Amino acid sequence: MRARVRGIYATALTRLLLDAGHEVVQASEPIRRRFDADLPDGNHDVAVDATRDRQGVGVEGEPDAVAAATTLLGDVGVDTLAWKAPAPTGAVFDGRVTETLGGGAVVELGGGDPPRPAELDGDESSHPDDLDGDDPPRSGEFGETEGYLPYDSATDYVEEGDSVRVQVVEGAPPWDDDRPLLDTEFRADGGLATLVRGHEGVTVRTDDDPAGRELVGMTDLLDADVPDGWGVRWSRGATEASMGALSDSLERARDRAGAIDAALGSEGDGSGVLVAPSATAWIWFGRESRFSLDERRRRVTATMPGHHRIKAADRAASAGVDFVEALCEPEGDFPFGVVTEQFGPVEGDAVRIGHGKPDGRLVVLGAGEVLERDPGGTIAVRREMSPGGTYDALGTEREAGDVALTKFREGRWWYPTVYRDDDGNRKGTYVNVCTPVECFPDEIRYVDLHVDVVKHADGTVERVDDDELDASVEAGTVPKPLAEKARSVASALERAL
Repeated sequence: MRARVRGIYATALTRLLLDAGHEVVQASEPIRRRFDADLPDGNHDVAVDATRDRQGVGVEGEPDAVAAATTLLGDVGVDTLAWKAPAPTGAVFDGRVTETLGGGAVVELGGGDPPRPAELDGDESSHPDDLDGDDPPRSGEFGETEGYLPYDSATDYVEEGDSVRVQVVEGAPPWDDDRPLLDTEFRADGGLATLVRGHEGVTVRTDDDPAGRELVGMTDLLDADVPDGWGVRWSRGATEASMGALSDSLERARDRAGAIDAALGSEGDGSGVLVAPSATAWIWFGRESRFSLDERRRRVTATMPGHHRIKAADRAASAGVDFVEALCEPEGDFPFGVVTEQFGPVEGDAVRIGHGKPDGRLVVLGAGEVLERDPGGTIAVRREMSPGGTYDALGTEREAGDVALTKFREGRWWYPTVYRDDDGNRKGTYVNVCTPVECFPDEIRYVDLHVDVVKHADGTVERVDDDELDASVEAGTVPKPLAEKARSVASALERAL
């Protein structure tokens, strides 16, 4: 497997791929400096890129290579989770416009392979008033896959009910609010080379004009014939690649263009995927996984404790982390107190509760105020609850004046929420079992593991939702080692409460 790797996890994942006997190509200059290894400018089978929110990576490319990379990266840590994208990059769909917005249209793609939907658990997240009021998750929740088509990318005027033939040009991880980005211009990506339908000639993405002109002239010498009606676009790295790599990339793009032409020439049934030349997977790294990646990176270069945890939390922190590592070999424990003091959250801040689901979705449980920040790792968050309904599993009514106090501790596999009424009387305690908590500046983040423990107002302790965890294991959304850890944590909580 030949992989191109980009983003904040690049050093650690390059080490992982090389150790597993794979080849890393088109490496950035910092990566080349750090590794005493052959990192050629060849074509790639799979691209591994950090997601925009830095919570994980997207894996895109040849289906077999994506499957192999997903298996390898999925073993980074016990709290690493992976999902197959229902709308892979490069796939062509017959879709239907379901909504028009200010800048574009929402397109129901249909016929995708969404993650298994999961009902909200029987804790505070099950009440709609706890949600933050944003749009619901875009992928997998209703058994259909949606995309977003900007009006500038549409060939014709579109309105609700129209049928459109579109291609996915940029995917969206299942935990993200964004929909996959669509276009009505079709591309065949071969790695270093991309063919664009309806264009002519050869263009090169480079600041080196002489190298670009040379590559344009060399294109006619390559063995692969460009199909009629397609233009060639070379990537920036193509000017440094060998003739063999260029030819390989162009051949792959040509084959994908042929598959797209064949799909576009078919009538189809009006909905669903027509062709998917490549595959896409999304991998989310939990806290333990980030620290495991720290260890791999530390084998290559100076790496401070919590390197990936800090960079994932705040883009502005990256320069500070790089500065520290350039000065010395940082040792010790993850400096939670220093990091939160500089970037948050601190007392008085508002933070969201990012309740991840094992199927990849993210449910935001509203925002609360930080009442307390312990430099040792504890964040206490207070929320005012909306009346109506009951607290599931606790069985008590939600009333006006109810308050929830939740104490999150960085790195812990559970967190408790105590509910009190307007007079301060305890209505019950809900202890959520989850992947290790991360207290980011604007959001507390984890993935819920279904099984939970509750303590009723009368002192009765009850364990709930084991059946949901069993179902997730059966469906493959929770790996067995992670499920075993969740059950172990729940058992310990039962005994402690």
